[in-house]
Amino acid sequence: MTKSLNRIPDHLTRRRFVQGVAIGGVLGLTPGWLQAGAQIKASLRGHNNPPVLSGREINLVVAENPVNFTGVTRMATTINGSIPAPTLRLREGDEVTIRVTNRLSVPTSIHWHGILLPYQMDGVPGISFPGIAPGETFTYRFKLRQSGTYWYHSHSGFQEMTGMYGALIIEPRTGERHPADQDHVIQLSDWTDEDPMHVFSKLKVQSDIYNFSQPTFFDFSEDVASMGLQAALGKRRMWNQMRMNPTDLADLSAATMTFLMNGAAPAGNWTGLFNKGDRVRLRFINAASNSFYDVRIPGLKLTVIQADGQDVEPVTVDEFRFGPGETYDVVAEPREDAYTIFAQSIDRSGYARGTLATRPGLDAPVPELDPVEWLTMRDMMGAMNHGNSDGGMDHSQMDHGQHQHLDMHDMTQGKHQLKKPSSTVRHARTEYGPSVDMRVDMPRTNLDDPGIGLRDLRQKGLRPKSHRVLTLADLKSIDGILADRRPPAKELELHLTGNMERYSWSFDGLEFGQSTPVSLRHNERVRIILQNDTMMTHPMHLHGMWSELETDQGELRVRRHTIPVQPAQRISFLTTPHDLGRWAWHCHLLFHMDAGMFREVVVS
Repeated sequence: MTKSLNRIPDHLTRRRFVQGVAIGGVLGLTPGWLQAGAQIKASLRGHNNPPVLSGREINLVVAENPVNFTGVTRMATTINGSIPAPTLRLREGDEVTIRVTNRLSVPTSIHWHGILLPYQMDGVPGISFPGIAPGETFTYRFKLRQSGTYWYHSHSGFQEMTGMYGALIIEPRTGERHPADQDHVIQLSDWTDEDPMHVFSKLKVQSDIYNFSQPTFFDFSEDVASMGLQAALGKRRMWNQMRMNPTDLADLSAATMTFLMNGAAPAGNWTGLFNKGDRVRLRFINAASNSFYDVRIPGLKLTVIQADGQDVEPVTVDEFRFGPGETYDVVAEPREDAYTIFAQSIDRSGYARGTLATRPGLDAPVPELDPVEWLTMRDMMGAMNHGNSDGGMDHSQMDHGQHQHLDMHDMTQGKHQLKKPSSTVRHARTEYGPSVDMRVDMPRTNLDDPGIGLRDLRQKGLRPKSHRVLTLADLKSIDGILADRRPPAKELELHLTGNMERYSWSFDGLEFGQSTPVSLRHNERVRIILQNDTMMTHPMHLHGMWSELETDQGELRVRRHTIPVQPAQRISFLTTPHDLGRWAWHCHLLFHMDAGMFREVVVS
């Protein structure tokens, strides 16, 4: 297939397209009647934040509004006329009633991401309820059994991608473990002026159409200089034979995306205020449809205190990566007048940014984007060929016909045999079909890899010598959170699979619609192994229950609701399904979910 680059619209310069407009977002004022039944909570929220709603009864209205993020007016899907949607600040232990009225011409829904509740309230059309028809009001009612930083979004079509997402903060009934003087929500998202369905259709035709970082002659020349002609030719030959792109880190780039922070494009410079001497809490939420972000605040240490709304043992870092669906709470103690909050996309095509400042109007230097890095052997084949310097690959690893073909592996054994996760790779027979272009036999099981683009930053001179990047291995839930210490009664193994040329994504080679539900027994302790047989990182979100990540030796580490699984990585977690019903399980990259990486889970 002939490669081509997607061009930025002629009437927009690249700088303006990436940075957006200084004054953008939703056009027009929010009618006062939309706030009926909810109390607006005043706070030092920062500059240009969405409204904050609190109380036990809240009314939300889904509608369309014109927006302008890039200099072009488009229609967006809004909640109460706002992007992001209103921040909901609720209280642990309360029973809340949230009425959602649909003023769109198509059905809609709201999913409460990471919240434990009856499955009928989970908000996934076709799984937990029919959806909210045009003109109808659906009443969500559930008791808040947890606290922390979460978010909510549409689970209908591509509405989340067109603006339908908001923050959900549940305040602990006994007070915060880490009190702060200022508390800011930092909600990262992405926006395209294109029709999302048109974008999706283009990816189905050519999966790398938005990739501006295709290998060039200059890259080849650099390879020749560093590794020699034969090795450079071997490296190119390997990628050509596999028909894969070594810079295919994200499906969508700044070729179509504008990256937003709290609904502001980079030129809009969202600002969070503080007073000198304040202890500042930042609640980072990745509400993007298709973008991983690498986040740092140059000159400021970040102490991670929560992951996915759950308290962790504090760990101080300088930078972290997170994908759609994930949240991290950090505390910082700024001493200067202004700091840049910098969140660059994983493919290094663009960034979201804002400012922490002592007063509006201040800013700080914005870092340059890091250079694009190629995927490595560890990203392709895990432990296989990790140290090859010539760029060669054992292509027998691309087809594993010698292995036993199994359906989804369900192992029930004596408890002594399940103390640590199985290390034997089992490919389902359904992986040997047109929906799968790659299988991994020797996956990585380590949790201490920050991922492509974040490795060896200090050695490359891209960060100071003291710079520390967060990894999953750094996260440990505080004592008492991981209360269920029973060993698992059984073990399930599933593989994350795909075919990039077809732009097909799946579990075990089966797209949703071809698969059967995963069955779990009520209150039974289960280990789930996920192995990523693709070249992209997938943020996997299991609805209705916690995913308690463990090491490859079976040591419980941290409770999550969304777990990023890197290329050629094999991870495992334990879960105890306490709530009966039908639940969704999917990659939180919206197009991956829509293209088939979605599974139903039935707890009975």
